[in-house]
Amino acid sequence: MEFGRYYEDFEIGAIYKHWPGRTITEYDNTLFALLSMNQNPLFIDEHYARTQPLGRRPVLDTLIFSLTVGMSVSDTSGKTIANLGYESIIFERPMFPGDSLYAESEVLEKRESASKPDRGIVAIETRGFNQNAERIIVLRRRFLAPQKGSA
Repeated sequence: MEFGRYYEDFEIGAIYKHWPGRTITEYDNTLFALLSMNQNPLFIDEHYARTQPLGRRPVLDTLIFSLTVGMSVSDTSGKTIANLGYESIIFERPMFPGDSLYAESEVLEKRESASKPDRGIVAIETRGFNQNAERIIVLRRRFLAPQKGSA
């Protein structure tokens, strides 16, 4: 199996379903909160979280973001020279420990680099869903992909 794609392999409108999904555990959520120094009690104190509007500890948005991007790499940007940035990141609903995350990416546009003839810029939209097929996150990013024969 190839890891990532060359510039020529991307077709506008193509959708890549990323596999496998990932079930997020209490441990994942707590560890990520502590590793990322997010000390908001909503994420590390179950008793406190029960008193808040959601009534329980949600999964950190940044963990959902990280997993969603990570799921997309093997199908899209695994050969990438550089990640050029994130244009938008929208969290549409919360996830909770025990939920599973699944993702897909769609190629929005591509163009050859104006300054480097051995690479091109690819724009994708990656969408994350829970186990009920409810959309959780939508993000758009651009990356610099090598052309075949340039690696």
